[in-house]
Amino acid sequence: MTTHSYPDTKLLIDGHWRAGAGEDIDVINPATGERIGTLSHARSSDLDEALAAAEKGLAVWRKVNALERSRAMRKAAGLLRERIEYIAQVLTQEQGKPLKEARIEVLSVADVIDWFAEEARRTYGRVIPARADNISQLVIKEPVGVVAAFTPWNFPLNQATRKISAALAAGCSVILKGPEETPASCAALANAFQDAGLPPGVLNLVFGVPAEISNYLIPHPTVRKISFTGSTAVGKQLAALAGAHMKRVTMELGGHAPSLIFEDADIDAAVTRLAASKYRNAGQVCIAPTRFIVHETVFDRFVDGLVAVSEELKVGNGLDQGVTMGAMANPRRVQAMEELTADAIAQGATLRTGGKRIGDRGNFFAPTVLTDVPLTARAMNEEPFGPMALVNRYATHEDMLAEANRLPYGLAAYAFTASAKIISDLSRDIESGMLSVNHHGLGLPEMPFGGVQDSGYGSEGGLEAMEAYLNTKVVTQMH
Repeated sequence: MTTHSYPDTKLLIDGHWRAGAGEDIDVINPATGERIGTLSHARSSDLDEALAAAEKGLAVWRKVNALERSRAMRKAAGLLRERIEYIAQVLTQEQGKPLKEARIEVLSVADVIDWFAEEARRTYGRVIPARADNISQLVIKEPVGVVAAFTPWNFPLNQATRKISAALAAGCSVILKGPEETPASCAALANAFQDAGLPPGVLNLVFGVPAEISNYLIPHPTVRKISFTGSTAVGKQLAALAGAHMKRVTMELGGHAPSLIFEDADIDAAVTRLAASKYRNAGQVCIAPTRFIVHETVFDRFVDGLVAVSEELKVGNGLDQGVTMGAMANPRRVQAMEELTADAIAQGATLRTGGKRIGDRGNFFAPTVLTDVPLTARAMNEEPFGPMALVNRYATHEDMLAEANRLPYGLAAYAFTASAKIISDLSRDIESGMLSVNHHGLGLPEMPFGGVQDSGYGSEGGLEAMEAYLNTKVVTQMH
């Protein structure tokens, strides 16, 4: 395997890569703790240029017919597939996930782009039957305008692509505020769109102090749509700011996914599939199963299986062969995991495996299983966002459902059962934007992706994702 060096990352404004007015900062490899590159920071002067470029780009892109927009997007997807080894290595170096997972992320974002490229050709309006022969009534879909998108570090390609692709398909221009921990993969994504022939200003990429950039872009009159993925606390602040300026908003926020394992479940399948979902990206996944709600009759079998799988994982540098779980993205996540584990144990939880930092170099934390965790423990109420499984036993289906719906989060939920009645009841009663039964079937481009309650609103997948980037105009005419 050819090893690719990590690049320094600049800003993309009006079709040009250039330094920002702010001081460069270091990019750190989370597996080694070493500096691997630098990142340019934007200041308000850079943002002003990005806003002007996006406004100019919108005037051009919205007039490009849907077929040509689709072709440019599909070309970008093809370029990502051609560059998969380079981009995957860059992603692993800056984010920590194993190279296999990084490759999957690159391929998945190419599929997302392709799907939205086809939706660009299907932004249909409609004709409404009129009440008189000399009247025509049309519904027309138009791009909402300039989009400000804010994306996280856990899936820097995937999260950025969902926002960019829907916006471009609708005819919008974009200013993407990428994640400072993982900038080069976002830059590689933007570069693919540039090389695919996107006009200057249609896609701009900036980095900097997150609060400064959001506080500058969201109120700005040029920006008409906000899309944010991140924590619930920050999301609420940004939604309030956007609401004060009447900006359309999509919010994909935190989760604390319940996983219900009923007495008739295929326990081996439940262990295998839930463990894979739990430890993917070292648990730094908003839809990761976290609270394992297990019927008491199968509790011991499930816990024994989950512990065995957890202890079989090979934790290490994502570039090393055979590694199945990589480093956490930054030191503060390791500290958070230590604090949550200590708190749970102090309140009476039983540590079955893991619960500690691995080594003294890099951000590694052992796959962790805690059982009989009190509901007062912080981890049972705060999103751990790490490789931590919280497993509790329940005697009745009613108690299992009550625990599943106890928290104000409502992003993803999982269930394992052979009962059609239980599945039907859960489909009606689970308070969640997504429910996956007997497998992990979430996050496909053609399916809605979003939550309810404190997990946000709006969708970043399926037909619903396009609506957030389109205005509806009614045209009625007397002939």
